[in-house]
Amino acid sequence: MSRVSKPHEIVERALELSTADGCVVIADEESSANLRWAGNALTTNGVTRGRTLTVIATVDGAQGTASGVVSRSAVTADDLEPLVQAAEAAARGAGPAEDAQPLVGGVPVSPGFTDAPAETGSDVFAEFAPALGDAFARARSGGRELYGFANHEMTSTYLGTSTGLRLRHDQPNGTLELNAKSPDRTRSTWAGRSTRDFKDVDPAELDTELARRLSWSERRIELPAGRYETLLPPTAVADLLIYQLWSSTARDAAEGRTVFSRPGGGTRLGEKLSGLPLTLRSDPHAPGLESAPFVIAHSSGDSASVFDNGLPLAPTDWIRGGELAHLTTTRHTAGLTGLPVAPAIDNLVLDGGGERSLDEMVASTTGRGLLLTCLWYIREVDPATLLLTGLTRDGVYLVEDGEVVGEVNNFRFNESPVDLLSRATEAGRTEKTLPREWGDWFTRAAMPALRIPDFNMSSVSPGV
Repeated sequence: MSRVSKPHEIVERALELSTADGCVVIADEESSANLRWAGNALTTNGVTRGRTLTVIATVDGAQGTASGVVSRSAVTADDLEPLVQAAEAAARGAGPAEDAQPLVGGVPVSPGFTDAPAETGSDVFAEFAPALGDAFARARSGGRELYGFANHEMTSTYLGTSTGLRLRHDQPNGTLELNAKSPDRTRSTWAGRSTRDFKDVDPAELDTELARRLSWSERRIELPAGRYETLLPPTAVADLLIYQLWSSTARDAAEGRTVFSRPGGGTRLGEKLSGLPLTLRSDPHAPGLESAPFVIAHSSGDSASVFDNGLPLAPTDWIRGGELAHLTTTRHTAGLTGLPVAPAIDNLVLDGGGERSLDEMVASTTGRGLLLTCLWYIREVDPATLLLTGLTRDGVYLVEDGEVVGEVNNFRFNESPVDLLSRATEAGRTEKTLPREWGDWFTRAAMPALRIPDFNMSSVSPGV
């Protein structure tokens, strides 16, 4: 076995091999464990390990600085020299990088940079798996079937640069998705959770909630398309606002291409977006939602720059007290727009000041309204207004005078999250949630339920 095998050694050796003007090396050590089940029985489980190495070479020229990025998996010491050479060749063959900036320096070395990577394994489910078995037995006796998937990942990222950065971050990421179906599989409902270690998720609690929702669906009511007072649960709010965050780049707004562009030029920063005292924020140190406290960029794009790797991240309010406070910027786009540097952060929290649970919001509904389970297949229709379309899934329920009276058909919706914030009349209690649509890419979110007086169900959907 090569003496160069530990992640930090791989990073150091790649930096030694570099002959470029600048170099960034990112080693991602990944491990995962998962469980799958169907029809109240486990079907598969597994554990995986892997390594991905990304080398970013920068080459200075008369016209500016070019960059080349090459990533490869399962990298060993013997693969390092050709990988570094490939990144340098890509940089020398490229034109000047528009986002070129001096590589970040002056950040203290992370504790544990030379330590072994953190790992996950099947033992992460030591308490969860028996509890899941008990939930299977309860569901079986209650005449329902449970399907689902539990996944836990641990990624240790080692970042080193030719400017002396030596940074490390360990990111646990766990997701649980649970479906309950009637024996004839004509009725279905869903619950999901995000977790760091599976110690804060209770299968029995989830099964109880799913059983209640399945009981609501025993009565079926057909409703036409239209605008309805609608309670969006935290998972649906997260899906909508994550897309809004992804669409909030300062450069696009300043150039007149997004919903955050001000008519006549400039951005809508400082504009009131909601009459409720809503604050949409990201914080790498948010309890239970911790994420990398520095930029980790494997490529450059609208909201990230490889030149910003290692840049420290600070808590950022995107909306503060209902007012648009920040748009995402790299150092490059901050310079273009004259706005503060505000890189994207890998979590999202909406604080609305409310204290009521979703159940309490249902109970306070007067007249007629809808309660959603979740959204899926969300797609953009118009970037100028951030109009999105998508479908409801796994249960839409009719609420009359504070009580759920049955399940209605699914709908296609057409709504802009920015418009929804302006029309929301109530925000509930903020709680950790798992986005249903974007859970493969973004899991660290905490949201309240929102009451929308006129949510646009644009057409009826035949889906379950």
